[in-house]
Amino acid sequence: MTTTPERTAPVRAARLPLPALTALFTAGFITTLTEALPAGVLPQMSAALRMSESATGQTVTVYAVATFLTAIPVAVATSHWPRRRLLVVALLGFLVANLVTAVSLDYTVTMAARFVAGAASGVTWSLLGGYAQRLVPDELKGRAMAFAFAGTPVALSLGVPLGAFLGQVVGWQLTFGLVTALSALLVVWTLWKLPDFAGQKAEERLPLHHLFRLKGLRTILLVTGLYVLAHTILYTYIAPVLAGVGLADQVQWVLLDFGIASIVSIWLTGLLVDRHHRRLVLASTGFFTVAAAALSVGAADPVVDYVAVAAWGLAFGGAATLFQSALMVAAGRHADAAQPMMVTTWNVGIGLGGLVGGLLLAGLGSASLMIAVVGLVAVTVLVVLFARTHAFPGRVRTGRTPGSARRSA
Repeated sequence: MTTTPERTAPVRAARLPLPALTALFTAGFITTLTEALPAGVLPQMSAALRMSESATGQTVTVYAVATFLTAIPVAVATSHWPRRRLLVVALLGFLVANLVTAVSLDYTVTMAARFVAGAASGVTWSLLGGYAQRLVPDELKGRAMAFAFAGTPVALSLGVPLGAFLGQVVGWQLTFGLVTALSALLVVWTLWKLPDFAGQKAEERLPLHHLFRLKGLRTILLVTGLYVLAHTILYTYIAPVLAGVGLADQVQWVLLDFGIASIVSIWLTGLLVDRHHRRLVLASTGFFTVAAAALSVGAADPVVDYVAVAAWGLAFGGAATLFQSALMVAAGRHADAAQPMMVTTWNVGIGLGGLVGGLLLAGLGSASLMIAVVGLVAVTVLVVLFARTHAFPGRVRTGRTPGSARRSA
């Protein structure tokens, strides 16, 4: 009797769930676009609200303040919620806030709407990283996070300039209306294509003061805070830095250079983060340091400026993915609870960046800005170099199974 050899079905390589990740990407895009859009339509918005441009610009500030104030408390209060329900509630917050902003001509009402949008932002950012990782197997976790977080550089490099253009062509209110419509479409897409995951059970929650003691967590938050502080100082005040060396008329092209490099960085991070996480963190902090030093020493040379800004963009584009990945590995099964700490740290860096940069510019001039940026990012390089055991380990662990987080002594 003869036997027929058993045929083994070919094993297919795991693929990214693009429809679900597109929902997360678009959520990040809307979050960043909602935050930054007033800057692109500031003159028109200021005239309509009958307020100064300085006062109208505080619509961006109140957004960041709301994110900072609400991220951790809201995350604690909703930790048991199903993840998709929580994300949909946040998206509905954007929908309502942008709709009110689009129709309101009252400054107080607009500021209240912006506060709601900032609170929705804190919820959204707290969800993106963990949600992306739960959608895929271990070997794709870093790539999935890179895809989800790509919405931010795309919004900054393409969405905000497009919003500013639309603000001039069709008016700032209709522009906010279009963002409202996009939010509504995203709610439908999320309910249709994004799988749901359970929240955290009460007995599994770790108190915040214990969470903060997890090995590596404080180091990751320190590096993130210093890095974002340095980036915000440079990004916010790049115009006076360039004006100081006679390149004031090239600000828009310099920022386009940064945006393109950031998008390339997101792509490269997605390809490499699961295998070379520590090397990418060192490259990100190192490239930023070199770029800032080059802008300090050779800023009068346009070629140096564009190359340095491209290096800065390559450093920054994947930073959110790199730091979030490190945090989730350090936090283990408590990753969802740790994410709001990252959101808060990130927003503290943004808020302090505008304040510290303004004080330095007013008191010591644009050269002092670059000295501060170089000093801050140089510290991050040193910290990462020595933090190779728990915060940024030499062995790639972005796909480590949650549950093995340990507390420091």
